[in-house]
Amino acid sequence: MITLQDIQESPVFTTLIEKSNSYLRARGYTEHGLRHVTYVSEKTAALLKDLGYDERTVELGAITGYLHDIGNMHNRKHHGLSGASIVYIELRQMGMDLEEICTITTAIANHEEEIGQAVSPMTAALILADKSDAHRTRVNRTGNGRPHIHDRVNLAISDSELYVEADGSTITLEITFDQRICQIMDYFEIYLRRMEMCKEAATVLGCRFRLIINGLEFLGNLDQFENAEKQARA
Repeated sequence: MITLQDIQESPVFTTLIEKSNSYLRARGYTEHGLRHVTYVSEKTAALLKDLGYDERTVELGAITGYLHDIGNMHNRKHHGLSGASIVYIELRQMGMDLEEICTITTAIANHEEEIGQAVSPMTAALILADKSDAHRTRVNRTGNGRPHIHDRVNLAISDSELYVEADGSTITLEITFDQRICQIMDYFEIYLRRMEMCKEAATVLGCRFRLIINGLEFLGNLDQFENAEKQARA
């Protein structure tokens, strides 16, 4: 069976990840390189393990997280779809079981908020892991002038932790946020849809999703933001 180590030792996948990060860096996006994909790999696997999934599913989660952003080497737009196609071909050439490939590529194709949906436990775990990685170390942009809102928000986050609580029915994202850099409302301006997606993903995993910023639970406020947005659209 193909393992995470096999994937990590593949020069093809290493190059694809590096090229994806280079493309996004050139466009001023946050870091999407080996640090990010390793984080997402570890968190996807940890969520599945803590929720009682079997060892092979946990391993597939680690692989999914590691490969989820490869499509960015072509374009940011719909990178989940293009990435899933690339991963499918490469894993088939490596001789991976087709059922396992489908589990991985379905998750990759559905991890972005534009067109994705948590259609499986693997997809749900990937979404939660990916959307939790906001941190000041991800900021790529340099130079003078006021940073973009994505940079300001990431610069303001000094610590973030995603974990399954002891009761096994709650997944929590806990963030330490420096409001001297920007306001918490700025976080919701760019992360509201992502947090909605995390709520949906947690439900697929049989859990409730909690968002805690500076010790305060914002899930109730998040519901208010959602209701206000729906009323504005009506």
